[in-house]
Amino acid sequence: MRIRRPRLPRTRTGWRRLVQGVMAGCVLGLLPATWLHVSTADRLGTTADAPRTEVAVVFGAGLWDGEPSPYLAHRLDAAAELYRAGRIEVVLVTGDNSREDYDEPDAMRTYLTKHGVPDGRIVSDYAGFDTWDSCVRAKKIFGVDRAVLISQDFHVRRAVALCEAAGVRSYGVGVAAVHDVTWYYGGTREIFAAGKAALDAVFEPDPRFLGPKEPGVARALAAAGQPG
Repeated sequence: MRIRRPRLPRTRTGWRRLVQGVMAGCVLGLLPATWLHVSTADRLGTTADAPRTEVAVVFGAGLWDGEPSPYLAHRLDAAAELYRAGRIEVVLVTGDNSREDYDEPDAMRTYLTKHGVPDGRIVSDYAGFDTWDSCVRAKKIFGVDRAVLISQDFHVRRAVALCEAAGVRSYGVGVAAVHDVTWYYGGTREIFAAGKAALDAVFEPDPRFLGPKEPGVARALAAAGQPG
C-alpha cells in the first residue's frame, strides 16, 4: 500500500494559507500556557513570601529505590521549612500508591518526620495520581479550602490554577531546581500539560478515584489547636 506524500502549495495564495494555518495552530497551542501565567501571576512566591496558612500540599515527584527523588526531596524540604517557621500547621502529601511496591505518600511522610515534622501533622492522600486529582481530592475528600502548594517552579503555576479551579484558594511556592535534563524535560512537558489543565478546569472531570470523605486534615488541625 503506497502512502501519498502531502503536497506543498504551488501558489502564493496557498503558501499564505499554509503559513496562516501554522500560525493559528501555534497561537491556539500556546493559549493554555498563557492562561496559566496570567491566572497565577499574583499567587506565587518563595517560602519566605508564603502567607501563614493552615495546610500545605506537597505533590509527588517520583521515588528512587523507595526514597523521594531529588526533586521530591526539595519539595519536602520546603514544606519542613515552612512548618519549622510556624507558617503552616499540617502537610498534606499527595501521590501515587497504585501499586503495592510503589508508595509515594508513605515515603514522603517518612522523609518529613526525619526533618522535624511530627507524624501527627502529616496527612496522606494515596490517590493523587495527577495534579487535578490531587486538587479535587484535597477539596472534596480532605476538606481543604485554602492551602500553600509546593512544587518546582515549572509545575507550580499549573498546580495553583487547577487547585483554584477545584475550589482551593491557593498560593504556590516554587522550589528552585538545577537546570538539568529533568528540569528541561519538565518545562517542555508543561507546555503540553497546560492543554489538559485547561480542559480539566473547564469540564471538571471526576478524579480517577474519589471515595468517602476523610477527616485526617481536620483531626490534625484540631490536634494543633486550629479550627478544622
